[in-house]
Amino acid sequence: MDRWDVEIDCAGLLCPLPVLKARKALAAMQPGQILRLTATDRMAAIDLPHFCTQAGHRFLATRDEGPVTAYLIARGD
Repeated sequence: MDRWDVEIDCAGLLCPLPVLKARKALAAMQPGQILRLTATDRMAAIDLPHFCTQAGHRFLATRDEGPVTAYLIARGD
């Protein structure tokens, strides 16, 4: 997916900061909008999908992009 509404860079941040930044960004977004988060912490691959399940958001995709991994999340209702 090459379309997103909001992007945040969490490179260099360790757990739980990527999830906390995602929560804050998603809270300011409209339902259905897409958040793209980039992170270097490998725990984000576990933490972000779990957070989405708990918070009612849709975890859409993960893509390795060199030194960072990009995560796409759709804001829930």
